[in-house]
Amino acid sequence: MKRGSIFELNGIPRVGEALPLALQHVVAMIVGCVTPAIIVSGAVSGGGLSSSDQVILIQAALVVAAISTLIQLFPIGRGKLAIGSGLPVIMGVSFAYVPSMQAIAEGYGVATILGAQVVGGVVAIVMGLLVKQIRVFFPPLITGTVVFTIGLSLYPTAINYMAGGTGNEDYGSWQNWLVAFLTLAVVTVLNHFGKGIWKLASILIGIIVGYILSIPFGMVDFSSVGEAGIFQLPKFFHFGIHFEISACVAIGILFAINSIQAIGDYSATTIGAMDRTPKDEELQNGIVAYGITNIIGAVFGGLPTATYSQNVGIVTTTKVINRWVLGLAAVILGIAGLVPKFSAILTTIPQCVLGGATVSVFASIAMTGMKLVASAEMDYRNSSIVGLAAALGMGVSQATEALSTFPDWVTTIFGRSPVVLATLIAVLLNIILPKTRVETKEEDERKKRVKRKLEKDRSELQK
Repeated sequence: MKRGSIFELNGIPRVGEALPLALQHVVAMIVGCVTPAIIVSGAVSGGGLSSSDQVILIQAALVVAAISTLIQLFPIGRGKLAIGSGLPVIMGVSFAYVPSMQAIAEGYGVATILGAQVVGGVVAIVMGLLVKQIRVFFPPLITGTVVFTIGLSLYPTAINYMAGGTGNEDYGSWQNWLVAFLTLAVVTVLNHFGKGIWKLASILIGIIVGYILSIPFGMVDFSSVGEAGIFQLPKFFHFGIHFEISACVAIGILFAINSIQAIGDYSATTIGAMDRTPKDEELQNGIVAYGITNIIGAVFGGLPTATYSQNVGIVTTTKVINRWVLGLAAVILGIAGLVPKFSAILTTIPQCVLGGATVSVFASIAMTGMKLVASAEMDYRNSSIVGLAAALGMGVSQATEALSTFPDWVTTIFGRSPVVLATLIAVLLNIILPKTRVETKEEDERKKRVKRKLEKDRSELQK
């Protein structure tokens, strides 16, 4: 392989250049990658997973993120049959699935999440193969509504964590709130006043500061670190795989949404850093790989992954698109996942620290959704779609007894997490409600542009 610049997609850059940039990507996403595993492990009925199982779940999150990223960067095969987009993206466990995973973990356990993930992977593969035909059902208005609802639904999780975690004896104590707010203060200050690595690593630095502050309060227990090994390979079917129809439907819908959302991340990467739009082949292969790697991940106990927008932001800001730089970041993640002691250290982070650090992340998710929604004209029709979808989705999930007379599967799909119900309502209303003249005109113009492009492509092929 020839030498290459960090600003070129291919070629191997110098290690001195690649390593700091790779670490920058790791620092920006590692907390977000492992936090869903920590949240889900605590949500399992009966007091949560054991410390050893929690370590395995975190390990799997890191290893699967590494494998998924490498496959996206360096596709298996060529052409339309390739698995992987070949674009400079980072994959990690997604917060988008957390509300539904929490509900499933409480009712059925981790094995049912992984079973639903296998089904979701199949859904993603189908979405990838039919991406051109299905995109029309998920315009920015709909994806924005879904992302906004995801952010809102995560707020109670953050607040409960800031208070010390439900079920803990010191839940709501002033010590928990003090540490949580100091952690949040560090993250907020660095986000707004920090530059370079200080801004990118704001959440990680906030957690480190909060962690240190929590030690004098006796919130940190290192016993699990001493018990953990130095090296351990991921375990096949450690948690098992169980299929439950309602869980499969809930997670499957989220996979369909995230498949479309991935198009946004691929587009942002190519437009922002490569001065072009993504090719249909890249989109198809990337989404198909997203489905396949999630099926593989379920076997290892890794929770659902997706493209990481914060890393897309780094790529578009720095213009560093070299695949070997991002590949080195994936290798670092994989090595971290093979060291149980590292994963065990992560399990010792007090919940109040995690809450203080992640509440800003959840707020950012909600505001990202609002930006997508705002990209469409907010007339009465579109306002109705967003308002009704968010109101019914959030309202039904908050009114815990609202579906008590319905079968359990109805509650699992629609009552535990607001995301599924909000998505279905948004899509249906977008199809049913009549469009305004402006929207109809814009759609006609878009169709004309597509038709002109196809005619131009045909004429060039004939020449």
